[in-house]
Amino acid sequence: MAKGPNAFRTISEAAEELGVPQHVLRFWETKFSFIRPMKRAGGRRFYRPQDVAVLNGVRTLLHNEGLTIKGVQKLHRDHGLAQVIAAGFGSNDSTKLAVDLDYGRSERGESRLDEGARERLAFMLRDLTEMKSRLDGLLSR
Repeated sequence: MAKGPNAFRTISEAAEELGVPQHVLRFWETKFSFIRPMKRAGGRRFYRPQDVAVLNGVRTLLHNEGLTIKGVQKLHRDHGLAQVIAAGFGSNDSTKLAVDLDYGRSERGESRLDEGARERLAFMLRDLTEMKSRLDGLLSR
């Protein structure tokens, strides 16, 4: 019987799903501080669905995109975990906003986002919030 999409995965299940050996997942934990599976008594690892999504992004960036470990670390540092996860879904267009926008604050504390970028982000946030509400409703049934 297959596990549901929200079920936790053991290291063997995660490794099989990603197509990499278990020792590779353990190695990645030492190189990427953002990979943190839940550990139970005896150190047994359990991967949440979001952990598997992160691992899939790392695998894609390393194996398919040809980035080095330092390259993935820099991508995470510069653009955040969402960029790493999106890579696993082959989503370059949906993450273009995160890569292209020079967001944050200037030295004088002014926002670097122009009004159009703010509107796009607000629109995306409304869409994501609506999708989350729908998913929560479906999961509560």
